[in-house]
Amino acid sequence: MATIRKRNGKYQVQIRRNGKLLGSKTFHTQKDAREWARKAEIELDKGEFEPNTHDLKHYTLKDIIVRYRDEVVPTKKTSSVETFTLNAFLRHPICTLRLDQVRVSDFAAYRDERLRTISPISLKRQLAPIAHAFQLAKTEWDIPIKANPVEGLRLKARDNKRERRLQEGELDKLLYAARTRRKPLSEQVIIFAIETAMRRGEVLGLCWKQVDLKKGVATILEAKNGYSRTIPLTKTASELLQHLPRSTDRVFPITAMALRMAWQRMLRSTDIEDLHFHDLRHEAISRFFEMGLTVPEVASISGHRDMKMLFRYAHADQSKVAAKLTRR
Repeated sequence: MATIRKRNGKYQVQIRRNGKLLGSKTFHTQKDAREWARKAEIELDKGEFEPNTHDLKHYTLKDIIVRYRDEVVPTKKTSSVETFTLNAFLRHPICTLRLDQVRVSDFAAYRDERLRTISPISLKRQLAPIAHAFQLAKTEWDIPIKANPVEGLRLKARDNKRERRLQEGELDKLLYAARTRRKPLSEQVIIFAIETAMRRGEVLGLCWKQVDLKKGVATILEAKNGYSRTIPLTKTASELLQHLPRSTDRVFPITAMALRMAWQRMLRSTDIEDLHFHDLRHEAISRFFEMGLTVPEVASISGHRDMKMLFRYAHADQSKVAAKLTRR
């Protein structure tokens, strides 16, 4: 609603909705103030009201990025990665611009500069929190931003979905290399990941209280998508857990960095090329489909709620498909 008050012989109009100041203007006569207020409220109801951007001169791009980093990022699971990304972005000269000066063209120049050193998909991930910061500044922080300059940025990122599956003999080589590592749990982690389709973070974060060997299930309390799920354990996964010591609360007391380093050393000791730990999840999901599990059954194990994303992970072994066709 609009409020009018007299100050220093003039009439100041303020337009607010839900407690947020959307615009203000000063007039010499009360009549002009009322007419403008009535027109502004009509435009606001129609969604045509333009916020007063005068206040943008008091903010720089750095201001909203710092606020986002300090208030929003700590609530995310990816906080360490996003903090690192935003700190690097804050060192760029673009952050010194006032918000009334920032244009899509500024981010286009930033995009072209960054694409000389990183891939489009990497840059797209780095720009995501910056776009979110603009959105929050506009909708929740009472900063009268008209448009999000990052949303208007053209960035064609190629589809980087992987179709890498374990080739014949690669799992044996990988497990043999794991047995020679200083981290003896590497072998068990690899096997468990393939048997359950769990993400690396889910495997390493699994606690014994989340495992029920009598029922043959393991429960993920909060997955990447924010939902919990209960995973049925295969015979191999159950037997593996039965033989593990319960010396700590965690099933696999190994850090993500230690596993990453062990993984790299394992690959260097074999002739296996271009294999990521996350590819084990691809392998597991594809195996579930090859076992004859239905889409809903696989989704209940993998945790996918978007079937399109699930099928991106499922890559059938074409030789097995061909063998099935020849049996008809």
